[in-house]
Amino acid sequence: MRRVILYEGFERFWHWSQALLIITMMLTGFEIRGMGLHLFGFQRAVSLHNILAVALVVLIVFAIFWHVTTGEWRQYIPTRKFLREMIAFYLTGIFKGAPHPVKKHRMAKLNPLQRLAYLGFKTLIIPVQVTTGALYYYYPNLQHALHWPASSLWLIAIVHVLSAFGLVAFLIGHAYLTTTGHTPLTNLKAMITGWEDLKDDAYLDEP
Repeated sequence: MRRVILYEGFERFWHWSQALLIITMMLTGFEIRGMGLHLFGFQRAVSLHNILAVALVVLIVFAIFWHVTTGEWRQYIPTRKFLREMIAFYLTGIFKGAPHPVKKHRMAKLNPLQRLAYLGFKTLIIPVQVTTGALYYYYPNLQHALHWPASSLWLIAIVHVLSAFGLVAFLIGHAYLTTTGHTPLTNLKAMITGWEDLKDDAYLDEP
């Protein structure tokens, strides 16, 4: 085994900051929608939700820049290699103590299923959330300028909420997969400290 820095400092900062922003936005968003939460009060929830949305967009811009300049964007390129093996592992193998079918590399941190999940998160869920949120916020100006029908606001709100539930599903799945390392806390510790123990052949082999 070789102990290596798998997650860089900015990567960890971006990951936890994004998680905190998204979870808080979910709480404020559900309170705004009247879904049984009473944590901040309606007006404060609205203001906080809007502030967090701007902070998330700023963080996304910096994250995109970091991914492009470091080449880390390649981590999310989909692959069919070992895809069936990963599906079988998560469905049955993990409960039988089967070995993980995919080795983790410095330049291949995600298995095929994780790549697909993160790709959908980054290219579908987040863009839809940001776009519909912006449309909702600026709706009075846009309706006046573009003469949108009143029903368009309902459609924007529905898409925004449905996307939020997709985000909830992603976070639940992500939290579960975090516990599927060598121990239930291995992946969590790695994302906090940056260090992870990799087998020598996994470290040296090409991804």
